[in-house]
Formats: sequence, C-alpha cells, structure tokens
Amino acid sequence: MATATRPASDIKDPKLAAQGKKRILWADRDMPVLARIRERFEKEKPLSGLRLSACLHVTAETANLARALKAGGGDVVLVASNPLSTQDDVAASLVQDFGIAVYAIREESTDTYYKHIVAALDHEPNVTMDDGADLVSAMVFVALERLDDVHPQVRAWAQKLPPAERQRRISLVVGSMEETTTGVNRLRAMETDGVLKFPVIAVNDAQTKHFFDNRYGTGQSTLDGIIRATNLLLAGRKIVVCGYGWCGKGVALRARGMGSQVIITEVDPVRALEAAMDGFAVMPLADAAPIGDVFITVTGNAAVIRREHFVKMKDGALVANSGHFDVELEMPALKQEAQTVTPDVRTHVDEYRLRNGHRIYVVGQGRLVNLAAAEGHPPSVMDMSFATQALSTEFCVKNKGKLAAKVHAVPIEVEHFVASHKLASMGISIDELTAAQKRYMTGWEQGT
Repeated sequence: MATATRPASDIKDPKLAAQGKKRILWADRDMPVLARIRERFEKEKPLSGLRLSACLHVTAETANLARALKAGGGDVVLVASNPLSTQDDVAASLVQDFGIAVYAIREESTDTYYKHIVAALDHEPNVTMDDGADLVSAMVFVALERLDDVHPQVRAWAQKLPPAERQRRISLVVGSMEETTTGVNRLRAMETDGVLKFPVIAVNDAQTKHFFDNRYGTGQSTLDGIIRATNLLLAGRKIVVCGYGWCGKGVALRARGMGSQVIITEVDPVRALEAAMDGFAVMPLADAAPIGDVFITVTGNAAVIRREHFVKMKDGALVANSGHFDVELEMPALKQEAQTVTPDVRTHVDEYRLRNGHRIYVVGQGRLVNLAAAEGHPPSVMDMSFATQALSTEFCVKNKGKLAAKVHAVPIEVEHFVASHKLASMGISIDELTAAQKRYMTGWEQGT
C-alpha cells in the first residue's frame, strides 16, 4: 500500500521507516478483524472526500487503524496523544511507506505537542479521533472564543483566524470518536455544560473496547512496562493498585497471577466491595503507602498519589502510572520533597532521594508506563478496539446530521460484528437462540 507521494509531516527520522514497516506488518498479522474492515473499506470507500484528524498513540497498532481509514478514502492526519507513546520508526513508515501525514516525535516537548495539535486542527477535519480529548477540547475552546484557556501554540493559530472562520471550522466536524476513559469523562462534562458542538461516539465505553483493551491489554502491558524498565521480580511483592475500574482489575489480576500480594485502593464503595470479594486486600492509600513495594495508578483522575503518600513510602518503593495523563502522580510535590533527583538510574527509571533518606523510583516519568517503557497493548486486543473505532467512524459519517451533539454509545451492531469476527478468527463458534427461545426472551405471557 506504499504511495509515491509523501505528505508534509514532523517526525524524528525518515531513515527509521524500514524497521517501522516491519513492526506495522507484524502487528497486522494479529489484527484480523481490522484487516477485514480495511479490505471492505478499500472497495466501498465510505470515508471518501473526508478529512480525518486523529490524536492517538502513534504505535504499530494505531498505524493499522490509520491504514484502514485511508483505505476507506479518508485524508488522514495523525498526531501523538502522549509525548512518550510515539514509536518513531512507526511514524516514519506511515509517512514514507503509506503516505499518511504524521506529526509525532517521541519525547516531544509540550510546545511541540501543541504545535502538532495545531497541525491536526489546521487540517480542517470533518471527523476527529481522540485519546484523552485534547483535540476536541482545543476545538471547543477556540469556538467559544476562550483563547486564554488554550496552549499558546493553539492561541497563536486561532488568533490568525477571523471569528467567523473559527466557527466555520468547527461546523465542518461531522463527529468524533473517543478512545479512553479520561476523554469520555471530559466530553460528558462538555455535554453537561452545553458546549459540545458535535456528536461523539464513546468508543471507550464499548464492551469490545473496555472489557478487553482496558482489562487484558492494560493488565498485561502495564506489568510488561514495569518489568522491562526494572527487571523486578513481582512474586512476593506488595503491589498497590490505585483504582479498581476495568484497567485496575486487569492489573490486579495479572499481578496476582505473578505471585504478588495485591492491595487495592478505591474511592467507590461498590468497586471496593467488588475488589474485596475478588479476594484482594482493600484499604486507604494512606495505610498502603508504608507497606507497598510497587504503586500503580489507573484511575483517570488527578493527584492520586500525593505528597503525604510519598513521604510515607518505604526506601526503594517504585511508582508507576498507567492512567492516561501523568497528573495521577503529584510529581511537583515529589520533586519538592526530593533532596536529589537522578534521571535514568536505569533506562526509563528516575530516582528521587527524599529528605528523610528514602529513595523512590518513578518509571516512565509518571506517564503511561506501558507505552513509555514498553510497546503498549498487544495487537490482538487493539484489533477489537480499532475495529470498533473504524466502524464507529463509518456509522458517524453515514448518519451525518442525524446525531445530536452529545456523547453516544457505540451501536450494538458494531459490537456484535467485532466480537463475532474476533471469535471466528480464533476458531471459536457459539450457539444461537432457537425461534422459541427468542419468543420466550422477548415476550411476557409465558411464565413458570
């Protein structure tokens, strides 16, 4: 699917393309559902004539989603949703081999990150995709003329546009897809405040996404990142998992499977009760801080592990985040408590020596540890997430003008298609309801 023309982009090194192509095609082998959608898109071109701006983790798996969208006729621009999640070789291959515009560089600065957001905005998208809602929030702030609330890079771009043009740009958007819990929460808050300007499909909330991507993907890739960065034996360690949502359940399950003593901290009484009945120790973080060996945040909230927790931790405690943004760890407070900070005592591990003499080790600068220190979710699980993403995009486009400016669920037909074809790719078949069973399940006359 190589192209003769190479789009304008901002990547680290085009020479990395050969290795990136190998990585993309390796992932493609384990993404059969998305491949099937790509083949149909190639024939039907459901996205023909549309401009798509995607703010996602630039990985081999995302590359295959971008390939599917382009196969469908979309004019795609891809920017990074996290400064440490970009795979530079993949970015290079997307540009060099597949003709897709990419603006993403691993370890890019905040200024560069928002310069790339501007590139996505300047594409004048008809469809957007987000992993954290940074792209949509920038569009909404600009449309509301709240330019003091956006990054200076976005503000400078918006100020060059007349007010009428700012409104025209957002009116072009048919809809958006959101990939993560953090982003869905932000978008629902926009809807509540009446500022959401177009329909959004909450891909994150689909069963074919969070049941598998969040639970099995995050569970495996989080521990993979920690082990790659530290070579730590998890057996016998006290692993504190902050949050028992789908991601937390996955991390806790995998940690227990490796012989760890898992402690759950929660603010939701139902989830805390579930964790207790699943056999995990449950306690406040203040009580877990002095006894934990490894701390992992997976809440989607801010300031989960704070100053009062850091100062209680034992010497040598290890801290990692697998929630979307690095704000889950109160890093400014940790820096204030530290007498010395030694970066890269091991690749992706920074040492903070506190005033009390204890050392705390932070993995991946507090950013997504599974992408900062490893390769993110395995392709097989992202096959479902990105198949759901691609079909949701098609649904949104087909229903242009019919969907209200609110957060919508993924259609059940999309969910069933993805699950059914994933099962088929695994060689698994299931039963079907008989006609009598269908009547029983949908009727009310027949009782005991």
